[in-house]
Amino acid sequence: MTTSPPLIIHVVFRFGIGGLENGIVNLINRMPAQRWRHAVLALTEVSADFAQRIERPDVRCIALGKKDGHLVRDYPRLYRLFKQLGPAVVHTRNLAALEAVVPAWAAGVPVRIHGEHGWDMQDPGGKRRRYRHVRRIYRPFVNRYIALSRHLEDYLEQQVGIPSERIAQIYNGVETVRFRPSREGRSAIPGCPFQEPGLWLMGTVGRMEEIKDPLNLAHAFVRARALDSAAARRMRLIFVGDGVLRADVREVCERAGVQDHVWFAGERDDIPDIMRGLDCFVLPSLAEGVSNTILEAMASGLPVVATQVGGNSELIESGMTGTLVPPANSDALARAVVGYFNDRSTARRHAKAASRVVDARYSLTRMVSDYVNVYERALAAVGSPVPPGDGEPSDGHLRAPGAQTAP
Repeated sequence: MTTSPPLIIHVVFRFGIGGLENGIVNLINRMPAQRWRHAVLALTEVSADFAQRIERPDVRCIALGKKDGHLVRDYPRLYRLFKQLGPAVVHTRNLAALEAVVPAWAAGVPVRIHGEHGWDMQDPGGKRRRYRHVRRIYRPFVNRYIALSRHLEDYLEQQVGIPSERIAQIYNGVETVRFRPSREGRSAIPGCPFQEPGLWLMGTVGRMEEIKDPLNLAHAFVRARALDSAAARRMRLIFVGDGVLRADVREVCERAGVQDHVWFAGERDDIPDIMRGLDCFVLPSLAEGVSNTILEAMASGLPVVATQVGGNSELIESGMTGTLVPPANSDALARAVVGYFNDRSTARRHAKAASRVVDARYSLTRMVSDYVNVYERALAAVGSPVPPGDGEPSDGHLRAPGAQTAP
C-alpha cells in the first residue's frame, strides 16, 4: 500500500510579490518532491502571476477571500478546508496569519508551526503590548515557532514568553546560482534609461510602502547630490517595485528637480539582472526581519547601505560587508552612499566580503535542510509519520496550476 507524502499547508495573508512569499516558493520548489506535498493558503488573495513561480504542478494555491476584520468569522470555512485536505502540518507566517492555527487545531492538524518574519507599519519595532498579548493568546495552539533572525528569536522568547526549546532560528537562503556577481563589470539593465558611460547607479528593490520608507531614499538621493558635485552629475537612482507611495516619491523627486535622474522601474521578474546592473544597493526600511533583497544584493557582489533595524545587523557587519545607518535619517543615508561613490576600492572590498559571507552562511540548500529538520522533528514529537528516505532538495522545473478559491 502506497502512502501519500505528508501535506504542508503554508498560510499567509496574501500570496504575491514579497520576500516572505518568495521564501515559500523557494522552499516548495526545493523540498524533496517524493517526500512532501504542499498547498498555499492565502487568507485574502493569490496573485496568479506570482503563483506561476511554483515549479511543481501538484501545489494548490487557495484564496480564502477574507474581508476586513477578525478571522473568526472564517473559522468554519478554514475548519472544513483543513478537514478536507488533511494536512500533517499547517505553517502560518506573521501575525496576520497566526489566527489560522485555531481552526487547524480544531480540525485535528497534528503540527501547527508559526513563523515570525518581521513586523509591519502598525508595530515596526515590535513594542506594542497589544500584539505581544495577541501572540500569547495563540501560544497553546502552536507546536513550534520559527524565527528568521536572532532578533526575532529573542523577541519571541523574552517578550512573548515562548520557551527557547520551542523556537528554531532559520535564516533565509539565497539562490547563489542566480544571484552572482557580473564577470565583466556592471551589466546593462534591460529598459533602463541610464546607459551613458560613467554613470553610477544606486537602487532598491521592494514594496513602495511606509514600512520600506522609500521617501527616505528619495530625500537621501537629493541630499547626496547636494553633498557632492560629482554625484550630482553622475549618480542615478532606481526604484524597483510598486506601491501606494509611488506617487509621493515621484513628487519628492519632481519638487527637487531630479526626476530625470530617477527611474521607477515598477515590478520586475528579472531581479538578478537588476542587481548586476547596479553599483550600490540601498535598503531604507523602518523595520525588517531578515531581508531577502539584502542577501541577494550581497550575493550579487554589491556594496550595501541599509538601515540598522531588525535582522539587518545580523546580515551586515558595518564597515566590513556593508554599511548600516540609523533609520529615517536621510542625511546619514546620503553620506553612506556618497562614501561608496567616492571610495570605489572600499566598495569593492565590502562587496567581495559580503559575497563570501553569503556563500558560507546563507545558501538555499542549508535553509531547506533546516526547514525539513524542523518539520520532521515536529512530526516525530507528536507521533505522526515522518517521510522516509534522505531525499535531497529538488531542482525541478515544472509549472504550477493557477490559484483556486476556497470553498
